[in-house]
Amino acid sequence: MGIDIRGDGRITEVIIDIPPVNALSADDWFALADAIRTAATSSTVTAVILAATGRGFCAGVDLKELQHRTDNAALIAVNRGCFAAFAAVYDCPVPVVAAVHGYCLGGGVGLAGTADIVVAADDATFGLPEVDRGALGAATHLSRLVPHQLMRAMVYTCRTISAQELRNFGSVLEVVPREQLAAAVRRVAGEIAAKDPLIIRRAKESLNGIDPVDLRRSYRYEQGFTYELNLAGVSDRARQSFLDRRRH
Repeated sequence: MGIDIRGDGRITEVIIDIPPVNALSADDWFALADAIRTAATSSTVTAVILAATGRGFCAGVDLKELQHRTDNAALIAVNRGCFAAFAAVYDCPVPVVAAVHGYCLGGGVGLAGTADIVVAADDATFGLPEVDRGALGAATHLSRLVPHQLMRAMVYTCRTISAQELRNFGSVLEVVPREQLAAAVRRVAGEIAAKDPLIIRRAKESLNGIDPVDLRRSYRYEQGFTYELNLAGVSDRARQSFLDRRRH
């Protein structure tokens, strides 16, 4: 359990396996960042697959870690961990193909929205429940998956959206039955891996260079409001309300 790395020369898989719901602690986010940075260190690697085991791709941040601390150290650590993981996906020198199944929430949207390509199972749903959890963030990444006005509506209402709807927007490349997801994402990654590794690496670098939004700066700006909400005491109440509902 944890963050697993598997490679076969041209393709490296990074797999999130943190039961029960793939909600990541600060240490988990940093471990994921390290794994993604390690995944493409070999010059022969041409694509990285980011996948997960269990019921869903990623439920975001482990709120219990934040709620059990009386200082801001955990909040600072988890925000820095999320920032590091998203940046690792974005800065990965080769394309990252996300294989999304089940729920993709909060930090999961941060990962999927930063990936170069998303392949999803037909049971996948995407959403930012941050407002209900007393936090803000990853709208930067959601805006890479949905149109701007829809992104705003999803942030305000915490509504989710299906993989097929994202396929209609073009932000999800393929939607396949759950049992076919692993094969589909391997096929897409294999198409990339068949290319010249150096050319693919320069292609990734060039595409990052023409992005209209600086993802790091934009996401860091959002995180500042999470700090503010925590200092105001609003976040503690929202997180506790969510945790209490889960226990009933």
